Amino acid sequence: MAPQRNAGAGAEAELPDYAGHYRLESCLGSGGMGVVHLARSTSGMKLAVKVIHAEFARDREFRGRFRQEIAAARRVSGAFTASVVDADPEAERPWMATLFIPGPTLSDHVKRNGPMAPEQLRRLMAGLAEALRDIHRVGVVHRDLKPSNVLLAEDGPKVIDFGISRPKDSELRTETGKLIGTPPFMAPEQFRRPREVGPAADVFALGSVMVHAATGQGPFDSDSPYVVAYQVVHDEPDLTGVPESLGPLIQRCLAKEPEDRPTPDELMRELRSVAASYDTQAFIPTQRTGEQSVLPRPLPAGEPEAPGDRGSRRRRGRAAWAAAALALVLGGALTTLQLLGDGDAAPTGSATREAPAAFSPWEAESVSATGSAPQCSYGAGRVFCAQSGVVFARDASNGRLLWRHTVRGTWAGPPVVAGGLVQPGLDLSRDLKALDPATGEPRWQRDMPPYTGLAHAGDSLLLTGADGTVTGVDAASGEQRWSHRVPGHRTPYFVAYPGDPLAYAVSRSEDGESTQVTAVDPETGDVRWEDRLDGALNPVGTADGSVFLTSVGNVYEDTREVVRYTPGTRTARRVPLPVPVQQAHGTVRGQVVYLLGNGGSLVAVDMAAGKQRWSLETGVSRGSTPVADDRHVYFTAPDGRLVAVHVDGEGLAGQTPPRLGRSADQVAAGLPEPVVVGDRVYSAAPDGTVFAVDAGRPADW
Repeated sequence: MAPQRNAGAGAEAELPDYAGHYRLESCLGSGGMGVVHLARSTSGMKLAVKVIHAEFARDREFRGRFRQEIAAARRVSGAFTASVVDADPEAERPWMATLFIPGPTLSDHVKRNGPMAPEQLRRLMAGLAEALRDIHRVGVVHRDLKPSNVLLAEDGPKVIDFGISRPKDSELRTETGKLIGTPPFMAPEQFRRPREVGPAADVFALGSVMVHAATGQGPFDSDSPYVVAYQVVHDEPDLTGVPESLGPLIQRCLAKEPEDRPTPDELMRELRSVAASYDTQAFIPTQRTGEQSVLPRPLPAGEPEAPGDRGSRRRRGRAAWAAAALALVLGGALTTLQLLGDGDAAPTGSATREAPAAFSPWEAESVSATGSAPQCSYGAGRVFCAQSGVVFARDASNGRLLWRHTVRGTWAGPPVVAGGLVQPGLDLSRDLKALDPATGEPRWQRDMPPYTGLAHAGDSLLLTGADGTVTGVDAASGEQRWSHRVPGHRTPYFVAYPGDPLAYAVSRSEDGESTQVTAVDPETGDVRWEDRLDGALNPVGTADGSVFLTSVGNVYEDTREVVRYTPGTRTARRVPLPVPVQQAHGTVRGQVVYLLGNGGSLVAVDMAAGKQRWSLETGVSRGSTPVADDRHVYFTAPDGRLVAVHVDGEGLAGQTPPRLGRSADQVAAGLPEPVVVGDRVYSAAPDGTVFAVDAGRPADW
């Protein structure tokens, strides 16, 4: 697919013409992660093609999540889902094509036509039970079954959107701090024991979906996701309006303990006994009007259903204990860090630097009305951040806003000081510029040819074009230094690390059996060294003349070993991990590699000693890229907490309060990594705040 200019994920001003061999005819829906297009194959077959937003295309973690969605959707047969026809998670803009399924979502149908009749409800419940049986028998747990993820096709309901599904034996579970899923349709264990979510959670969601179909509202309703969480864990469901013939069965689906819920097979047997008149007539009600062709859409991972007012029973006493709900539910499952020691590729610009002496902790409010977590860096006594179309600078000592500058395009990480100027970090835009660090005024601006990748390396900017050509730009002047292709890489994307004069391009072979690693001088474009290493590798850092990489296996990107490659001797040392770390983010400190994985594992691997030093279970199922100094390992959690762990693996050193913001029920594609500068740590949160804390006193945060 050859993307044209793009003004950002929200705008999608100029959309691509093709995804692979499929021509995109029209836009049918847009969500937080991508756009769904109506497309046709060469033979004319209608398809629904999900194309990922430009801003996430270079996010390694997001690509891993998208690969998981594709793998899960492919494992399930098409009888009860939208069959995957084709996909390319490695494309410049990853995409997935599924069969087009005409028909409304259950959510849309209920909004337009009201609650379903009893006989329609029985057919819906039977169809969903069959779908879950089909999904579970191939080892997949959907984890986000809700009305907007159920399509009402002529031949029965179809379950869609496997974006957060997992194999049932996977250790990757619900997020800590931000909910992966939709609270009114999540099971109690997704709040209480997020690492123990299995097929029974989908049965609980089925029960909630059925209540919504029967009444227009869920069994647990509130404007606050935290109150809903409390209700799901502690309250009985409200089944007012549910037909008596289905009430007991739905009640069993909504049992608090997974073992008390029926299996999909048991549901189908009991539904046959509930209605001997069960038939196979057309599923779509005749009162449906208009062309309601709704297909799988890339919803944000926690899009909430709009709850109605169920009456005084729902409202009574809620205000009195809303805060208690947050403490009781989220304190146990969403904001508590549990750390247990076992005893025995993403670039980062967050290296430890010397900071001015005078310092007091501070917190500054969001500068953007749209919220979202800023991405920040440090330079020249200032904290530079990018957030939702604006780049701004704050005084590093007190947080005072020094300037702000509106930008167009998609930001691809924090602003970087290069060539003495602030480079906003825009990607997939033609409007390349550099700002004065003191005033925020543009010092130079260039209308560049379209590019799909941008990296900062020393005093150079490296732009990767759609055809694979790389252009080196002088960060101080904006003038082109060189432009050519890099041998061994079809479309090279670069990473660079503080203190290292080289930039690195890493490309895997199509079969994933080897990885081409090339070191380039960013000022001249000359190749300094190159080698092909065994395995599918991701770079995590450099130190002492060596490059450190993680070796991943299977579609879920589990890190199985850490590799240190020393180009001077052309040798690679590999240290296997006792337990794989899922979708790990890494950082290097000396000869120690720290890996934080989805699923909660934080491990330290001593490459000099050739062994894993320690491992902790943090309880934060998805964190930022970690950053380390001589005392602590730091990372941010999805709820906005900054977490510090003792560098010797002795456990939690401290954490800040959560700062969730307005989108607390959604999952961010990427998390801002902390910035460590001497004795202070700068961080940002989903509510848009930027704050600074004392690195030496995490217990006081």
